[in-house]
Amino acid sequence: MASSILISSKFSPFHFPSPKSSLFLPSPTSLHFLSSNPPHFPSFPSRSLPKAKSLLISSSLAPTPPTPLRRPLYIPNHIPDPNYVRIFDTTLRDGEQSPGATLTSKEKLDIARQLAKLGVDIIEAGFPAASKDDFEAVTAIAKEVGNAEDENGYVPVICGLSRCNENDIKAAWEAVKYAKRPRIHTFIATSGIHLEYKLRKSKEEVLDIARSMVRFARSLGCNDVEFSPEDAGRSDREFLYEILGEVIKAGATTLNIPDTVGITMPSEFGQLIADIKANTPGIENVIISTHCQNDLGLSTANTLAGACAGARQVEVTINGIGERAGNASLEEVVMAIKCRGEHVLGGLYTGINTQHIVMSSKMVEDYTGLHIQPHKAIVGANAFAHESGIHQVGFSNI
Repeated sequence: MASSILISSKFSPFHFPSPKSSLFLPSPTSLHFLSSNPPHFPSFPSRSLPKAKSLLISSSLAPTPPTPLRRPLYIPNHIPDPNYVRIFDTTLRDGEQSPGATLTSKEKLDIARQLAKLGVDIIEAGFPAASKDDFEAVTAIAKEVGNAEDENGYVPVICGLSRCNENDIKAAWEAVKYAKRPRIHTFIATSGIHLEYKLRKSKEEVLDIARSMVRFARSLGCNDVEFSPEDAGRSDREFLYEILGEVIKAGATTLNIPDTVGITMPSEFGQLIADIKANTPGIENVIISTHCQNDLGLSTANTLAGACAGARQVEVTINGIGERAGNASLEEVVMAIKCRGEHVLGGLYTGINTQHIVMSSKMVEDYTGLHIQPHKAIVGANAFAHESGIHQVGFSNI
């Protein structure tokens, strides 16, 4: 069998080595990834390459100024551009719940700074009521990152998670209130199995708790309140529509729909979002969000299905870390929207600066100790490597 030489675009489409031969030209797919936010490519003489390759370099890889990111004015319950998708990063909260992942307060602050540089819209900085350390970390992030403008003038929303009880909500508010744009994210389970075996409460009791706790969060002075019906995918639909309608009346600005156990198929999850959009009273006055777990390896697909059905916030983590099999991966969701948003996903786009994806991924890997598998999409070491001889020939003949 003929031996083959490994040809690689050097780990990712975001940082290319200086080409010395046509073997190191990036693939068309890699170029498409960077169409709206090209990196600063090194200059090199085109005369050192064959003529055909020189033409490709001059037309496709010539350095151009970065395209300014389009980001609509931030309004908690409304997005002026219906095609814009908010990126809600929960690496510091749900991501840290990965078995074996522990972050210090300094590491959390470093990651929050990097997430702001990446351009995420909302940073869920932690669960302030969970511990003194988490409270202090969220507070530090709110004070610094929550008041620092990026190069485009945007300041990220800083969010704290809370259960539907007054002590949790107070702790969340005390931690995030220092941010320019603070948010409280409160949740309660709504599925039959959770009501019976975990909460031991009736639907009427849960409905009253959700309504009163959203109202309580607003009473503290927080005008940006997110509500999640935990295990929404397995909840009775009529009850789901009812509780969502009631929290809208109480002042919720974002309704997050979690596939808590990662059990739904993309068609099911997309239909769930569409049904919520069609049947929930007052839904036009809030943002619909998705939170998809990866137990069946479908979190990215489910997230995209939700966005196509009308969700305009997606909850993700760097490298897809999180409970059990993890969460929807920021890099996968963002790059799918970047590559296919205009032509396949109805014009969807985000405000993420993709040039910072690799650095963000590496930082989270280093700090958490959760190593990225080599064939992980977008950020894995093998993601842009070719070993098959047939692939190499096609790649080198571009």
